[in-house]
Amino acid sequence: MKKILSISAAALLALSLLAGCGPNTDSASPATGASSPASDISSPAPVTSPGNAAAEKGTPDHPTVALGHLTSTAHLLAFVAAEEGFFTEEGLSVTVTQFASAGELVAGLEGGQLDAAFIGSVPTITSQAAGHDITIFGGAMTNGHGYVIKSDLVPEGFKEGDITVLTGRNVASVKNSVQDYELLVLLKNAGLEIGTGADKVNIVYFESQKDAYNALAGSEIDAVSVYSPYASIARAAGHTVVYYCNEVEDFHDQPCCRQVALTGALAQNPNTYTAFERALIKAYKFSQENREETIDDVAKYITIETSQIEYEVYGGHAKSVPDPDKKATVTLKNGVVAFGYTDGQDYDIDSLYNTALYRTALEQLIAENPDDGVYKDLKTHFDSAN
Repeated sequence: MKKILSISAAALLALSLLAGCGPNTDSASPATGASSPASDISSPAPVTSPGNAAAEKGTPDHPTVALGHLTSTAHLLAFVAAEEGFFTEEGLSVTVTQFASAGELVAGLEGGQLDAAFIGSVPTITSQAAGHDITIFGGAMTNGHGYVIKSDLVPEGFKEGDITVLTGRNVASVKNSVQDYELLVLLKNAGLEIGTGADKVNIVYFESQKDAYNALAGSEIDAVSVYSPYASIARAAGHTVVYYCNEVEDFHDQPCCRQVALTGALAQNPNTYTAFERALIKAYKFSQENREETIDDVAKYITIETSQIEYEVYGGHAKSVPDPDKKATVTLKNGVVAFGYTDGQDYDIDSLYNTALYRTALEQLIAENPDDGVYKDLKTHFDSAN
């Protein structure tokens, strides 16, 4: 179906970093990319929220939670909950640790190193379809991704959203990611064929978003997928946005990252995960009411310019919301299966989706704060989205 362009590598990055929409690299179809690094988002040391550190892990409802995330401003709910003490308020001792890929996060859950993880929606779906017993129990980010192109390749009169600007171009993307899925949908809808040639779009796959973006510094790549925080980095570098997914009607409220845990762990420790959800809901409320403080919290984990963090978090292209958004995720799952991401394997996502924990946590907070407008709005959204 696709013709993949091979590019000889002048320099390979030693470290592949993925963000919330990133792939499970076990099933990626990579190409090597040639460039010097165009971005350098450093990895902070693991951060521990100072909860009940004396609590022993392994009891039926232990209050110790190891949370894995990826290099993205999309995962701000975890950062805010840790920095503002919401995990502690809920009696939890939470370690917040950055991982390199969705595949590593799934392995961390299955190997017992992690109790929860923020994982891209598409790699979560493909992992579930492949038989991994992991369940979605909340949200992390909606939308927040798209594609950019080198500005000198943009024709006069171009309007953002015109996917045909990619015709005849080499486009870097990441297999098994929501960005790649969306691009395939848009190309199909526009009647554009994938492959080499002046009338086709040549998709070049990389193992990570960082590798794909860095390849844009070379001459072989013309355009690239981006997600938080690479969209703001690309804009600052002078590149032109082809489209943001939230501006495409088909992708309105597209789930990007989900909260994921082992199915058995959620059943075994409901009180712990309900407390975890309460902390994230509080973090969402804080992010809606405390802009500067939220940016400062994110900056402790994602080391880019604060102006770029502000753009990613409050620029209108992404929402970091803890709601499970089951209906939207099921729609995405059906599309992912139809486009062949699961090798023809469909599955019952209902058995791997838990909305009860979030609902309980939100109802508890509303009972404690009956006049809180943020919590009421979240309840309205939950009732319509799940």
